[in-house]
Amino acid sequence: MARIVLALPPAREAEYAEQAARHGHEVVARASSAAEAAVVATLRPDALVVAAEPRYLSARVLAACDDAGVRVVAIAAGDPERRLAASLGLFETTDAAAGWSAVELALAGSPRPTAARARTAAGTVITVWGPAGAPGRTSLAIAVAGELAAVGRSVVLADVDSHGASIAPALGMLDEAPGFAAACRLAGSGALTHEELDRIAQGYSSPLGGFRVLTGIGRPSRWPELSGERVAAVIAQCRTWVDFTVLDIGSSLENDEEISSDLFAPRRNAAAVTAVRDADRIVAVGAADPVGLSRFLRAYAELEEAASTRDITVVMNRVRASAIGMNPHGQVTQTLARFGGIDAPVLVPHEQGAFDGAVLSGRTLADSAPRSPARLAIKALVENRILSRG
Repeated sequence: MARIVLALPPAREAEYAEQAARHGHEVVARASSAAEAAVVATLRPDALVVAAEPRYLSARVLAACDDAGVRVVAIAAGDPERRLAASLGLFETTDAAAGWSAVELALAGSPRPTAARARTAAGTVITVWGPAGAPGRTSLAIAVAGELAAVGRSVVLADVDSHGASIAPALGMLDEAPGFAAACRLAGSGALTHEELDRIAQGYSSPLGGFRVLTGIGRPSRWPELSGERVAAVIAQCRTWVDFTVLDIGSSLENDEEISSDLFAPRRNAAAVTAVRDADRIVAVGAADPVGLSRFLRAYAELEEAASTRDITVVMNRVRASAIGMNPHGQVTQTLARFGGIDAPVLVPHEQGAFDGAVLSGRTLADSAPRSPARLAIKALVENRILSRG
């Protein structure tokens, strides 16, 4: 039996109240649109059954449910209602035409088929970081996920960038309903499971091996949804779901000094800091040109301070003589060793055409340009720096 609050149009409310009672549930309140948040905060029911209409469903209502740990089941009568729910990061929608039976399944947490195999050991978390200036973090994160999947490992690629999420457009996926934000919401209410992850993650299909994708927030203003605690909970759940979790994060690891006096204030960079702190391995990406190297070396010390692991692989992207001079590989390697104490970096040659082709087709580098030198360098990175270490 569940304690339920109904927030529905009058014509549907009476029917659903009768059906809820018939199935042994207790309807503790029938909330109007103006009172939903207050009712949820006061009564703390088990579930809110709400019409997916602007009058009833809003970010404020979802926030109140998150705070109270209340499960939300949205009733959608058509595509506009489904789009509204998706825009708020709410995936628990049921078809109004199905009646109470669909709501009952949602309340019961009916099992859904999962592609993830049973795991006996915790998976590995790889965080891909790079300084400001677009050194190629997202391109490398996608390529790494693709290479891991190509050798038969189960992989989820998660866009944890709270400033400029870009994995979805890079892979030609819709990002109206960001999967990572939805995972954070479910984690915040204690409802994140492997079945839920399978449901909210999108799939990337490939003859070489597909992987799952948790897309990022479409609007940077939604960054408060990615709190440190929620991100940590999602990472922990992903560890038991797949072999490898690849996290693409933003560049900034600052602690938001202007609000640091408030211990309970949200942090814009909490998602990135948490992803770096909880990673088993970090791939640090820099651009192989004078500006990119300077930015990387200045920010690398901050990365080392934030990370709890010393397993950091440095990757210099877009290596080319036109930007760094004669013998670009030697120049880059010597600069990193002299000014950063960094030895044996991975060097990825500049191949703008190969990466452009991958984005244009919405595919990984392994699928769009399998014989390109850039792809081969990233494949060697995965084989020699990631898989060889277990």
